[in-house]
Amino acid sequence: MSLNTDQRQALLIELLRQHLQGKLTQGEVLQQLRKEVLGFTQTRYAELVGVSRRTLTDIEQNKGSQTQSVINKVFKPFGIQMGLIPTQSNIAHYLLHENSETAAADH
Repeated sequence: MSLNTDQRQALLIELLRQHLQGKLTQGEVLQQLRKEVLGFTQTRYAELVGVSRRTLTDIEQNKGSQTQSVINKVFKPFGIQMGLIPTQSNIAHYLLHENSETAAADH
């Protein structure tokens, strides 16, 4: 699949929104980005970001406990880094709702 810049950005925003809502795990987000944006195999992507294929598999399957440095390394090609995510759904909802209102007001 070959996505243009706008499509890549829209996909990234949607995946991050679903992650913030608790609908997708960090590993699921990474796997979808790797496949849909880059079209890379695990082996090729692992080589690109400098981790073992096994580490990448563990992250995508939400197994093991990776360091912040490793997580940042695998998400770097997409302009994402590890951060704070609210555990209470009402706070996540507020953040998403507030951001959509702000974005609409800016246009």
